[in-house]
Amino acid sequence: MKKTVVLLSGGLDSTTTLAYAISKGYEVVPLTISYGQRHARELRSAKAVAEHYGIKQHVMTDLDLSFLTTSALTSSKVDVPKRGSLDDISEEIPVTYVPARNIIMLSIAAGLCETVGGEAIFIGANAVDYSGYPDCRPEFLKAFQHVLAVGTKAGVEGRPIRVEAPILSMSKAEIVALAKKLDAPLHLTWSCYQGGEKACGRCDSCLLRLKGFHDAGLVDPVPYEASP
Repeated sequence: MKKTVVLLSGGLDSTTTLAYAISKGYEVVPLTISYGQRHARELRSAKAVAEHYGIKQHVMTDLDLSFLTTSALTSSKVDVPKRGSLDDISEEIPVTYVPARNIIMLSIAAGLCETVGGEAIFIGANAVDYSGYPDCRPEFLKAFQHVLAVGTKAGVEGRPIRVEAPILSMSKAEIVALAKKLDAPLHLTWSCYQGGEKACGRCDSCLLRLKGFHDAGLVDPVPYEASP
């Protein structure tokens, strides 16, 4: 069976991407990275999602990026913005951007993919309903594909690892609809930038997720402290 590494954060996008890879007949090796983010709630979700699918090999590893102190996700000294609505989100790259995060994570995924004999890396990057991160854009993924072609053993031997981003051009509503179609365990996912028993309902990630479920005509199974 063909094998792939899937970057699994435990959120809506990565879980949908995992479900998609499975639907395409891949034996998946999820990779979850604890990178010093401000809470571990999403890591528990990633573990629960992998267990839901009965996945044999789920790689969970630590990589402390807490020295990246400009990001609200890796520094407790930077507040996560809370919005009244999606209209409050500006076009500037937000403080929740973690410098070079996808460069780092895709690099680790590439090493794991070569190790397990995989042919592709699946990532839940999205360039439509997203927070403006530069490492979630098509031009970045195209550039990283070139890196894999020239900077890995598999690449120089003519078997370059592919970067697959199946939800890249989808709206959040389309992602939710796809997840529902694939019967992904959305009740196990966590997208909120805050920790806690309930999602905050006010951070950018919560607002985008809530809009996606609303536009898809579905109810989000995850509980919220507040919702618009």
